[in-house]
Order: sequence, then C-alpha cells, then structure tokens
Amino acid sequence: MGTTTTPNDTFRAVRVGMRLSQDDMARELRRVGESSGEPNDANKRLVQRWESGTSTYPRPVYARALEALTGLPVESLGFRLPVPLLGVADDGRGGHDLDVETGAAPIPVATSPAPVHNHGGVWISRYEYFSSSRGDTFTAAHYVLLIQHGNRLTGRSLPGTSTNPDSPITLDLTVDRNVVTGTWTEQTAADGYYNGARYHGAIQLLIEPTNRRMAGKWVGFGKEFDVNTGPWTLSFVDASTTKATLERYTEPPTV
Repeated sequence: MGTTTTPNDTFRAVRVGMRLSQDDMARELRRVGESSGEPNDANKRLVQRWESGTSTYPRPVYARALEALTGLPVESLGFRLPVPLLGVADDGRGGHDLDVETGAAPIPVATSPAPVHNHGGVWISRYEYFSSSRGDTFTAAHYVLLIQHGNRLTGRSLPGTSTNPDSPITLDLTVDRNVVTGTWTEQTAADGYYNGARYHGAIQLLIEPTNRRMAGKWVGFGKEFDVNTGPWTLSFVDASTTKATLERYTEPPTV
C-alpha cells in the first residue's frame, strides 16, 4: 500500500468526450458561471489539477458550473471528497478546490500492474433491456470513449451518439487480464420515455483474444424495484482519441 494521487480519468473522459481541450473546458466553465450569475476563475491549470488528481474536489462554485456544463452530478465526474473535509462551506475566501496537499491526507491506494494491452479509444457500446411497460426487448447503442490508466478504464458516451435520445452513459471499470468488472450509469432524457430517470448498476465483461470486443452482462434496478439484467458488448472502432477523430463520431451507431 502506498500514498499517492490518482488521476481523475473519469473527468478527463467526459472532457475529451465533449470534444473540449483543457483551455476550452476552462473557458466554458467561465461562460457558464457568467450566465448563471456565479462568475469563476477557471483556467487550464485548474483543469489540469483536476485531471491529475492533485485537486480532489472542486469548490461549490466550480461544482455547480461543472454540473451545468456536463449535465452530470459532480460525484459522477470522478471527484472524491476526503472524509475529514465533509461539510466544508464555500466561505468566499477564494481558492479553486480542495487539494491533496492540504486538509486530509489522500486516500491510500493499492498499486497493481498495468495490463499489457491498452483498451483506450472509441468503442461501440450495445446493450439489451426488457421494458415491462411496453412488453418488448430493446437495444441501445452509443459510441463510447474509453480512457485507460493502469488497470482502470473509464468511459463516457460521445455527445449525440445515443440511439436513445440524450441518454449519456458513463462506465467505471477495472481490467484484470481478460476480465472487466465495474459500474455503469445512464441519465435518460428529461423529455424521453423514462422522464429523466437516472439508472445505474454493475457490469462484467470478458475481453476476447483479439482485444477488439468485450462481451458480458449488466445488472441494474428497474422501475418496479426489481433487479434486471441483460447482455452488453463493447466493439472496438478507433484507437485515436484526438479531437479530430472524435469529430467523426457525431451520429448514433447502427443498432
């Protein structure tokens, strides 16, 4: 066991998935702050500190701007709040966020060897689910950006690529040889069939020998307080994560 900072790959995946550079993200956060009446001083260095894990949790003014910009709760962006700092108020004395250098000590993390193959890149995500209210099985698909750091794999669907309109998904996964386990979250559209409901659950996949496909099952809670499950696959598309590459994926994949 050692004490170290853990990069926030979830936040980075969201930023890259939104096709924003670090400068772009800072500029958009300032714009959101101005439009909401809560100006902020977001800059590229702040975004870098969030992504490196040096700053573990944004102050409330930045948290609100992040939520407005990304459409996700700040806790879903990979930030963690050290327990001794719970309840810290936004006292208006400045500062960007809570750092691992101040306040509570960072959470000790266990290190594990990185897998041989890097699974980062653009993948097609497909899963099936049964709708009890409609009495039928449906397939949902997204283009998903995966970013890998060691044995951690984080993902975010690319904007505008969901076959269920405005229903982004996020993935937080761990790779152990050819086994992938973790959690998923989907935020459904406010004006869609599920009225903006937020669903989440667990996922387990097996990586095929070609490293170009992962297949397995998801499990999650349904509307009727039941536990549902179904197949989920990830199919490799492109290893590049550049902005130019991501601009090519602007429409939903074929189901």
